[in-house]
Amino acid sequence: MSKKTNLKIVPAKESAQEIQQAPLRALSPFDEMERIFEHLMPRGWLRPLSWDRPLWSELGGRFEMKAPRIDVLDRDEDVVVRAEMPGVDKKDVEVSVNETTVTIRGKTSHEEKEEKGDYYRCEISRGAYTRTVALPARVDGAKAKAVFKEGMLELTLPKLEKSKRHAVSVD
Repeated sequence: MSKKTNLKIVPAKESAQEIQQAPLRALSPFDEMERIFEHLMPRGWLRPLSWDRPLWSELGGRFEMKAPRIDVLDRDEDVVVRAEMPGVDKKDVEVSVNETTVTIRGKTSHEEKEEKGDYYRCEISRGAYTRTVALPARVDGAKAKAVFKEGMLELTLPKLEKSKRHAVSVD
């Protein structure tokens, strides 16, 4: 399989300014707008005092705490909420429910020490988050069930009223 090059072949006597590179792919208008906005207003422009310090998200910290990814499933008789909480212990998870929202709190702490001769390394990290999610229907929080297994929290919340669904024909 041969590959085409994107360079225009020109005689050696032409200057380097005349050599043009063909675009690798056509940009959609949205890609072009995003590129222009990124050029005019780079990420972090609203925080000028923090320019001298790296952002935690840019460092890609191993123990960085982020709000959990959450799925909300609306079933006929209940609402199921699933939250990814890797690295969090069961004892550090707190869930509160009212008729229209569920709040999930989690925290983690990690301490790692290593000593080898004259070498000593200690890493400590702590993180906590709270996330509140609106529910698609009113639920009975007193009958809620929660299961936490292998970093995954699953809440089953019975609805106060069963959903009244009906089929819609598509033309």
